[in-house]
Amino acid sequence: MKLIFEKGRPGRVGISLPDCDVPEKRIEELIPRDSLRSKLNLPEVSEVEVVRHYTKLSTRNYGIDTGFYPLGSCTMKYNPKVNEEIAKLPGFKSLHPLQNEKLAQGALELMSHLEQILCEITGMDGFTLQPAAGAHGELAGLMMVKACFEHKKEKRTKIIVPDSSHGTNPASASLCGYESITVKSNERGTVDLKELKKVLNEDVACFMLTNPNTLGLFEEEILEISALAHNKRTLIYCDGANMNALLGMARPGDMGFDIIHLNLHKTFSTPHGGGGPGSGPVGVKKSLIPFLPRPSIRKEKDKYRLDYDSPLSIGRIKSFYGNFSVLVKAYAYLRALGPEGLREVAENAVLNANYLMEKLKSYYHLPFDRICMHEFVLSGKRQLEKGVYTNDIAKRLLDYGFHAPTIYFPLIVSEAIMIEPTETESKETLDEFAEAMIKIAKEAEENPELVKTSPHPSAEGGRSRLDAVTAARKPNLRWK
Repeated sequence: MKLIFEKGRPGRVGISLPDCDVPEKRIEELIPRDSLRSKLNLPEVSEVEVVRHYTKLSTRNYGIDTGFYPLGSCTMKYNPKVNEEIAKLPGFKSLHPLQNEKLAQGALELMSHLEQILCEITGMDGFTLQPAAGAHGELAGLMMVKACFEHKKEKRTKIIVPDSSHGTNPASASLCGYESITVKSNERGTVDLKELKKVLNEDVACFMLTNPNTLGLFEEEILEISALAHNKRTLIYCDGANMNALLGMARPGDMGFDIIHLNLHKTFSTPHGGGGPGSGPVGVKKSLIPFLPRPSIRKEKDKYRLDYDSPLSIGRIKSFYGNFSVLVKAYAYLRALGPEGLREVAENAVLNANYLMEKLKSYYHLPFDRICMHEFVLSGKRQLEKGVYTNDIAKRLLDYGFHAPTIYFPLIVSEAIMIEPTETESKETLDEFAEAMIKIAKEAEENPELVKTSPHPSAEGGRSRLDAVTAARKPNLRWK
């Protein structure tokens, strides 16, 4: 298969335009010379070759609209297209972010209602919709933690994270000038209270905890954890990446959490990945509301306005009011489902995960053999005895037409395979995926070289395995 550059021929063009009938100016007269590229080095091809090129690329791009996407801790659920249509309504799509408040009442009302719904779902008292994604929400949350303790003139220097935490947790802590302290998990895959008590003291500003955690397990002792932290006046932050398991079932605010970020592009279907952009609203309990980013949305009589008068606020963390189109999609999703529908989301997500786990645990090592929530973690350590790594299993899945699950995370499980089916997949899809995983497990036993050399070239134009090490260390990013 030739590259588009190889198809180009000098003088070949994609479109012919009539002669210009207005005075022409050289581009150098309009744009500073130092801003011009001397040579673009684009292929010279016809229009039909351009169309075929991008059409073929689109068919080779894997996404949730083309297949099952079981990435653990990512919640790659299907995104109803009606949400996209609603976000494209002229009143939303054409609204300028600098529009006068009097002419943007509908948008402000939508955002205000969305904040109220998110408060009800999470058990929080206030929300900001500004953060652009989960990690950005984490950063905003810890900035509020820092501002809170500075306002109280308390010096706190540490943040506690579990050993199963997302890597963004300690990264956000570091950006805010905190030292990260790691607490180990116990034999059930949850926070070890004995280890937590050893490190929890008056130097700790916040304990960042994902619940359910990245092993897909619910922190059963969360109320005791909250009490221990609050006894030291330490705040508790909920990483809401796994909120899909709790919708309509339990509220982090009722568990003792003081702060939570949500991923609208995960839990609330807006969509994820290449469909972007993201959104990571942050909710807080009443005591932290003064520190929320500004502006906030206020309703006075029958009008909505943006309130910039918040002297304790951490300030603006995103241009304008967040990624508005994502907020519209999430609002449409929430209103369409309602409370009962959201509960069904969590019930089916948990059911699907446990169904897959039960089908696969006889063929792969299951480090924590207990009921999971929305996701579960297998290990490829059995296959490793035959020289087959988890990475090989992931590559072999490509031959069966499936995107691989998350691999090698969380780090506390060797050869980790992290699977999250979400609620939007049918039993038939889950069975097909399970069948492929079972076949690979058998292949690893009977013909390990087949798995170790995958993926294999196909008639559809599939590629054999690339040299990932060389590609990472010596990338060739330029066409010559």
